[in-house]
Amino acid sequence: MIKSFLITASLSIFLFSSQQIVLVVANDMNSSSAKLECYEGSNRVFQTMRVNLGKNGLGWGVESKEFQKKPDEALKYEGDKKAPAGIFKLTDIFGYSPKSKYALPYLYADTNLICVDDTDANFYNQIIMANGDEKSFEYMRRKDNQYKLGIVVGYNKQARKGRGSCIFIHIQRAPNTPTVGCTSMSEKDIKKILNWLDKKKNPVLVQIPKKSAKEVLQLYPQLKNSKLLK
Repeated sequence: MIKSFLITASLSIFLFSSQQIVLVVANDMNSSSAKLECYEGSNRVFQTMRVNLGKNGLGWGVESKEFQKKPDEALKYEGDKKAPAGIFKLTDIFGYSPKSKYALPYLYADTNLICVDDTDANFYNQIIMANGDEKSFEYMRRKDNQYKLGIVVGYNKQARKGRGSCIFIHIQRAPNTPTVGCTSMSEKDIKKILNWLDKKKNPVLVQIPKKSAKEVLQLYPQLKNSKLLK
């Protein structure tokens, strides 16, 4: 119990001390689109971007203890076509190119790289090389360009059964087109973010409905100038 508490406390300190914040704010929990701003300290580094969320809006993720939730607000579950709401570490970049020069760890999405979404699997919510006996997964190298470039969102890192898996920020299928649970945007915009992210600056995704703005400002007072949180 003490060890678990210390791990949780350490993770919280890590998240709240982030120097780089990708802020995504939707109008409400049912919104399938949102606006995005990037901050380094109190400085906004790009113009506001438009992004797509899950077809069914947002669901509170397992890493969302800091936020008050109404009884009728949904939690994030596997297959619900909702993007997770909460605060999540941004852990890796992935793409179709064998090499990269990014300042986050890079995963080369070759034809055998998969993300396991089978809730009963030992490797649930993990990106692994395919063994051939996985029952349910998605390929990290697709026939389209949606995963040509992307960011791994550190969602459900404890792999709680059924609470959702394989959450990414990636290239949109088409403008104004919702996802099945990720956050998507134009290739032009995602390239800006990828070249900016730096592991040494503890980047995080803060993804919320507008009603949670005050709670975010309490956690990250450096965001006080964000128009998205007004």
